[in-house]
Amino acid sequence: MRDTRESRLLLVLLVAIAFALITVDIRGGEDSPVDGARQAAAGVFGPVEDGVSAAVNPVGNAVSAIRDSGERHDRLARLEQENAALKAKLGSDDRSRSRLKQLDKMLKVAGEGQYGIKGAQVIAIGAAQGFSWTITIDVGADDGIKRDMTVLNGDGLVGRVTTVGSNTATVLLANDPDFTVGTRMESSDELGFASGQGDRPLRVELLNGKAEVKKGDRLVTFGSQADKPFVPGVPVGVVSRVDPSGGGLTRTLYVTPYVGFSKLDIVGVVVQAPTKDPRDTVLPAKPKAKPTPTVTVTVTPGAEVPDDGGQQQQGDARDQPLAGGLQPRADDLYQYEQEQ
Repeated sequence: MRDTRESRLLLVLLVAIAFALITVDIRGGEDSPVDGARQAAAGVFGPVEDGVSAAVNPVGNAVSAIRDSGERHDRLARLEQENAALKAKLGSDDRSRSRLKQLDKMLKVAGEGQYGIKGAQVIAIGAAQGFSWTITIDVGADDGIKRDMTVLNGDGLVGRVTTVGSNTATVLLANDPDFTVGTRMESSDELGFASGQGDRPLRVELLNGKAEVKKGDRLVTFGSQADKPFVPGVPVGVVSRVDPSGGGLTRTLYVTPYVGFSKLDIVGVVVQAPTKDPRDTVLPAKPKAKPTPTVTVTVTPGAEVPDDGGQQQQGDARDQPLAGGLQPRADDLYQYEQEQ
């Protein structure tokens, strides 16, 4: 409609009529004269309102569902974050307990051997040095670490320091093929040299080709001149196999190391050697042997043995075997003859 004077007058007139009808309806109350017209309008426009409502309600419900879904998603996200934080805390507690256990065990070894150590944590496995078995630890020159220092943990010999930086150092592990350490047998004091073989047991060449060695014997480090690169008395491992002596000048042993090189975490660098050789004092206590049960069989003389016919009869004990195929002893026969 064009905005003209007539259209404005019509709009004013319609508004005036609307106010008049509203006034009449309010004053009429329940007996309003426009009630009939309102009911007629409801009858005409009611179905239209229902149809519009049926079409609009699903959309409104969907919008509400989306809004509620967002709230539920936020709640789930918060719960997941709380669970993740709880799991991380529990995992951190377990890890802390494991590290404390490793540290306590290492300090015990250091105390028994009188080693002055600097604790460190393994921060990397391997290095940019080919395919060597190495680890990187988080201490270096600033912490007093130098090349050719012995590295150990609560189980025994880990390796030796080969490269030192300001805050880190590289350790060549004892199972590396380029690693060699002097060893001494527990009790017998037989000397030898242990070499790494990767994930296989250490190979030890004893200087005495006729040395008496058996499976289960244990070895410690012999020590180096001026205690570099190795201090004495650090546990190395247990003999797992002995090659037959072939009359050679040396004898070959295969030794399972105490240290698990694939699960290193807390280690210690020996920065001060012991004043005297601890010898075998650092080795763990030997497991106690379990007693072997014995069975005692008691034979009763004069036992009745069924004959071929199944009848029980008392026979001459010297002619009949006892139950279970046992033969009577001489003193049993003598006692039987005296009773007869």
